[in-house]
Amino acid sequence: MLTVLITGSSTGIGRRTAETLAAARHTVYATMRDPAGRDADAVSELEALARSRNWQLRVVELDVTSQESADAAVRQVLEETDGLDVVLHNAGHLSIGYVEAFTEDDVSHLLDVNAVGAHRVNRAALPHMRARRSGTLLYVGSTIQVTTPPFLGPYVASKAAFDALAVVTSYEVSQFGIETSIVMPGAITQGTNHFPGASRAGDEQVAAQYAELDPLVERTHDAHEQLFAPGTTADPQSVADEIERILALPVGRKPFRSVVDAAQAGVDHVMAFSDLTREVFVRRLGFAETLEVKR
Repeated sequence: MLTVLITGSSTGIGRRTAETLAAARHTVYATMRDPAGRDADAVSELEALARSRNWQLRVVELDVTSQESADAAVRQVLEETDGLDVVLHNAGHLSIGYVEAFTEDDVSHLLDVNAVGAHRVNRAALPHMRARRSGTLLYVGSTIQVTTPPFLGPYVASKAAFDALAVVTSYEVSQFGIETSIVMPGAITQGTNHFPGASRAGDEQVAAQYAELDPLVERTHDAHEQLFAPGTTADPQSVADEIERILALPVGRKPFRSVVDAAQAGVDHVMAFSDLTREVFVRRLGFAETLEVKR
């Protein structure tokens, strides 16, 4: 059984994955930004489930925008267990609006949460994993870096940065026995706070100059909802199930990338070719060993 730290566990994919892995008898640290405040209901629900089902599930505070918070969360895991086996990067935030209307601070904040946040958590966890020469970094990315739909510009950029950091980090940590898997969900329109909780561009004066496009922006959620065939739902559980499957695989057998997309946008084909091109280039550079986990 594994000890798993999950970021962004209050709702959606993070919440379902925490429950799924705990039910599979793993020890789960479900982290949230504000367990004593806005996330208090989620904490109560998860802790009640854990008690009733005898799960090894604990809720821990972790704000991915703070290195101190990331360090403290990882330190708690290490103090309470025999070691951290999996870091599951799931925390993220969605913003909707016109690219020009996002201020510098808006874009910087989104990149900080969605990309730099994972880097902070890695900096907290990797010294331990490198010392043990084992572990898994599992990133919950997005197909959106390929599909790049309108009105989600800074979010698209942040998820692309998140993916790129995951890839280049994988080369280096692989030489210390640490595996990387990137799970790319398509649009998730049910069972999550992603669209309802999305923030908006901060420059209202610029946004007003795009007012003729407002009807298009307002149907962003519905536009994604209609992507699915009748009877098909895009539910966080499908992602949680894939994560459980990947973590059950032996060392060296975990996929580097997995696409979970009920919209069937073809991203799996794009990424297969992209990753093959990348791997060939890395081999041409003479760095082939970084593509394999060193045991």
